[in-house]
Amino acid sequence: MDLQDQLKNLFPDHVPEESEETTAQTPKYWMQDAPIICKYEKRKGKPVTILEGYTGADSDFKKLTKDLKSMLSVGGSYKNDSIIIQGDYRDKIMEFLRNCGFNVKRVGG
Repeated sequence: MDLQDQLKNLFPDHVPEESEETTAQTPKYWMQDAPIICKYEKRKGKPVTILEGYTGADSDFKKLTKDLKSMLSVGGSYKNDSIIIQGDYRDKIMEFLRNCGFNVKRVGG
């Protein structure tokens, strides 16, 4: 008898919820019609990728920034309605945003 069978015997009325893995694969963000602008800058000699034009709420900004940072394993933040990611990751960020359903426009280079 494995652990799952023992748990069913202890809690016969329990209905298991949907696992978190399936919800983590399809993140929910506020979608918009206008494209998100993805540009590259150098600040104090260091490369930075900046995303502008997203008009979601603060919670959507936090969620999107966190998912981008964890996907790329880099640092970053959001300030003044723009998301700042450390490093030049325009291609990976644009691919991620397109997979999520956003329109993305590349600016500069």
